Amino acid sequence: MSEIATAEAGTRDAGETLTLRRPDDWHVHLRDGAMLRFVADMTARQFARAIVMPNLVPPVTTVAAAEAYRERILAALPEGRAFTPLMTAYLTDEIDPAEVARGFEAGVFTACKLYPANATTNSAFGVTDVRRIHPVLERMQAICMPLLIHGEVTSPEVDVFDREAVFIERILAPLLVDFPELKVVLEHITTSEAVQFVEAAGPKLGATVTAHHLRIDRNALFAGGLRPHAYCLPVAKRRQHKEALRKAATSGNPKFFLGTDTAPHARHDKESACGCAGIFSAPTALESYAQTFMEMDALERLEGFASEFGPRFYGLPLNRGTVTLRREAVKVPELMQWGELSLVPFQAGETLSWRFDESATTLA
Repeated sequence: MSEIATAEAGTRDAGETLTLRRPDDWHVHLRDGAMLRFVADMTARQFARAIVMPNLVPPVTTVAAAEAYRERILAALPEGRAFTPLMTAYLTDEIDPAEVARGFEAGVFTACKLYPANATTNSAFGVTDVRRIHPVLERMQAICMPLLIHGEVTSPEVDVFDREAVFIERILAPLLVDFPELKVVLEHITTSEAVQFVEAAGPKLGATVTAHHLRIDRNALFAGGLRPHAYCLPVAKRRQHKEALRKAATSGNPKFFLGTDTAPHARHDKESACGCAGIFSAPTALESYAQTFMEMDALERLEGFASEFGPRFYGLPLNRGTVTLRREAVKVPELMQWGELSLVPFQAGETLSWRFDESATTLA
């Protein structure tokens, strides 16, 4: 369906508009409370569905908790917004396989999320040893329930820039041997090693790629000083890794699909002595992806990456309707304010080449 100003898509002059099947975001942090009410519609206005991360405090480990969180998300949206939050279960060493299976079979849980303990924000309750969750992985494999992985080791002796590659070697590769029919998403990949591993693996392994890892490398952390709003986990790597991600995302390979990992933190929590990890990309996510695909001369492949490969991997139907991006300069706000909350968005102050036209969104 992806078309650049064709008569069939109902667009205008060549090069001015880009119309896509409605996309999905396969990795989102919506938080809770006031932050949820601030950021939820920034995702929902662009995406029809989103995989919602369960790393609240306490984490989402039961069907009841997931149902309650889903209701809070929907209540935070404007009336009439067509958006489906896809809920996930937070894996712990003690999680009950029967509870996970019950939630999946009831349509409450779409997947389970594996956080290695202390790997990122609110991951203290995460898995200390993958062998401890083998019973739940066996159950998930049997019922075809996807496993979503934050792929980093947390051993202090491993350099932070090597933690993804080491995780793939030590944890992921053996896990795929032990559970060959388990459907796995390696989330927010950041390295050429991850790209190569996903490409070489079988069809049960996919990967999400964020908007920010397609645009920044580790130099962004130190551009003219320490830049806390460029700090995320997994941390951005060398330029060669960014280029490998850009090639993979724009290649048309269906194993790679859109997952923003948008992760809002209040400005004062980022700009502190121990700043939080996370990049808030939701306000201009599609615009940022379009910028990268345009630079890679691959706009015709954006729809597959954004709207088709993810649903097909998860076994879900493609969305109906369309969204439209218009080719015009748009400056990203320096700061976004809602009540007492202040957030700095990804690419704050920069000018993008595309604008999301919410008025042109169609639902069927």
